[in-house]
Amino acid sequence: MGFRFPKIASTKTSDIPKGYFAVYVGESQKKRFAVPISYLNQPLFQDLLTQAEEEFGYHHPMGDLTIPCSEDTFIDFTSRLSV
Repeated sequence: MGFRFPKIASTKTSDIPKGYFAVYVGESQKKRFAVPISYLNQPLFQDLLTQAEEEFGYHHPMGDLTIPCSEDTFIDFTSRLSV
């Protein structure tokens, strides 16, 4: 029996599986997600990171990357990316 990890998953622990990185998503209340590293090669995801950089700079008070969009928008956006 193998362990399957979804494309993205909400996570509350500091344990991020190998091949994933953590981001915080949300406008006022932030939720932590594990995202596949392969998304870093996606031009649309790179654009999203550029927008996050413009809004938050490189200082991320939560420790991980912060994406300035709603949770629903982020899930919809990432569901359109190919891994």
